[in-house]
Amino acid sequence: MELSAPLAYAADPRQAADDAAALESAGLDAVWVAEAYGFDSPTIMGYLAARTERMKIGAAILNVYSRTPALIAQTAAGLDAVSGGRAVIGLGASGPQVVEGWHGKAYDKPLGRTRETIELTRRILRREVIDHHGITDMPLPPEKGGRLGKPLKMLSKPVRPEVPLYVASLGPANVRMTAEIADGWLPTLFIPEKAHQVWGTPLAEGAAKRAPELGPLQVVAGGLLAIGKDAAAARDLARPNIALYVGGMGAVGKNFYNDLAVAYGYEKEAKLIQELYLSGKKKEAEAAVPDEFCELMSLCGPESYVRERVEAFRAAGVTMLNVIPVGPEPARLVETVKNWL
Repeated sequence: MELSAPLAYAADPRQAADDAAALESAGLDAVWVAEAYGFDSPTIMGYLAARTERMKIGAAILNVYSRTPALIAQTAAGLDAVSGGRAVIGLGASGPQVVEGWHGKAYDKPLGRTRETIELTRRILRREVIDHHGITDMPLPPEKGGRLGKPLKMLSKPVRPEVPLYVASLGPANVRMTAEIADGWLPTLFIPEKAHQVWGTPLAEGAAKRAPELGPLQVVAGGLLAIGKDAAAARDLARPNIALYVGGMGAVGKNFYNDLAVAYGYEKEAKLIQELYLSGKKKEAEAAVPDEFCELMSLCGPESYVRERVEAFRAAGVTMLNVIPVGPEPARLVETVKNWL
């Protein structure tokens, strides 16, 4: 099992990169850079490539609406070049509030777009001449306004003809597709003890169609990390994030994370969290998050307990443990857990 961490979101990116470099020295294998509607991730990932030497640099995630498949492939190739072959590209549909509200794009065909983006990105990185007509047209045909376009192949030669493509997915159909065609999976709010009941069937169905040359599906999941006799208190730090996702990431009936909480068995709590969050009562929404939810999606407690949590994630199929160190010595926490893996 590898060990990764998310780059501090909305922080000073240069300081965050310095922190990531320190964690690399402590044994961290990868860092993930979010985007949402803040700083763009490719710029920061390029800076990380210059500030680090060994660890993988992942996008978590590039949405498949605001960039064309060709641009995603160019980003993958560019990051892989400046990092010496350390790029990992996380892809996903994001959500309609960001796609429509921030990017001004219609939130349509999320699965088809993701599938097509993966197919085209792989073909472009292999430097194939692209003549493709689907959700994306390459080149744009005359009936859609095209005049001078012709089939092209990537001008630069990528460092690697295959950059790993991971997908952030939650719903059954999307997870099924991820298990079928992606190199890795980026689930959110992952509870190892409940993951199989939610995703076991779609993962198995997708794996049954998976091409052997892709190898096993890589799974990235984890949570807050704190080790010590009083470290269990750090679980409460997960409450704002859980409340944000379950309560605020989408309208009623259109929140994938709320659906996930319901699938985990927290139906009443999920409804209450959403009602409170959408009415502006964020602190009350955080208080409504079940203690069990906070505990099971984190790694906080005495050393023996945290070791058990690591093994729970491993048993659930996680191949890269993604942790958020809590406390004044994040490098020490990373080094400790890395030695267990």
